[in-house]
Amino acid sequence: MIDDAGKEHLHNRLRGLREAMLWKLDGLGEYDIRRPLTSTGTNLLGLVKHLAVWESRYFGEVVGRPFPEDLPRWDDEAASGTDLWATEHESREDIIGLYRRVWAHADATIAAHSLDSPGHVPWWPQPDVQLFNILVHLLSETSRHAGHADILREQLDGSTGTTAAHVPSHHDAASRQEQYALIERAAKAAVPDRATPSPTS
Repeated sequence: MIDDAGKEHLHNRLRGLREAMLWKLDGLGEYDIRRPLTSTGTNLLGLVKHLAVWESRYFGEVVGRPFPEDLPRWDDEAASGTDLWATEHESREDIIGLYRRVWAHADATIAAHSLDSPGHVPWWPQPDVQLFNILVHLLSETSRHAGHADILREQLDGSTGTTAAHVPSHHDAASRQEQYALIERAAKAAVPDRATPSPTS
């Protein structure tokens, strides 16, 4: 049936993105996976923790199958934002282990329900949903954060790709500098008089 094929396709894409998120931590030291790399504090281990917390909710309480561990709640003001970074007491292994336990719980939920199974997301404007909506939402969210992780990892050591098998082999330091210079020249050439501020600046 198309529903079964569609569910398996979405689920497989989610599985691949989860693994890509964890791969982004490989080969980095503790400081680099934790340190803030944007003005809002975005960091690699925090992205993994964030995805673990929210996947546990969406494939847990939303469909009447709560994840069995205590995690920061969406409606707890005191816990707001704590899912986005790791404390010094939370190890890499702790957070990766949590994410993998969340996967197992979510995978069991997905396997046990059809795409039209009902769910309830109290923090959404239209809270009554189906498993299909939840799968698509989590796929979108995980893709979005995998994109963040791509850029953070590239900032740290120039590494790109989604798995070890897909790391571009032709991008050495010299070719990257050449590409950077090419794009920089094009950007400057697009602004004939760079001394004149733009109307929005």
